[in-house]
Amino acid sequence: MLENENLGSVEIPLTEGKVWAEKYRRSPGLEEDGKNKVDAYLIPLETLKQVLDQDIDAVRAYKGINNAGQQVLMFVGTKLDAETGIYKDVFKTGVAAKGGEADGGGVVYNMTQPCPPNGDPSSPMNP
Repeated sequence: MLENENLGSVEIPLTEGKVWAEKYRRSPGLEEDGKNKVDAYLIPLETLKQVLDQDIDAVRAYKGINNAGQQVLMFVGTKLDAETGIYKDVFKTGVAAKGGEADGGGVVYNMTQPCPPNGDPSSPMNP
């Protein structure tokens, strides 16, 4: 299964990251609903802290479109099921942003901001 394959180091050289980013930008058909392709996401540290504050083995990122029409990432903790070899989504119980109980009892983590327009124009990762 893909989950068990060794896909290489967690760290990759910046030069390789630039190649991967450019390959993504040139790939056809990745635009959503005719909107501009999002090249990156700004992820607040608080979002990462909250998703990592669980008994998990990994994190899965789901793509979505928020109520403002922006492409976003939503993070869900996962735990490896030793019998199946599949990382299963786990949902921490939380309180919804508006002060009520989260729908279905679980929460996912967001607050990402799409790039553009929230990118660093001087970064070597941008064309």
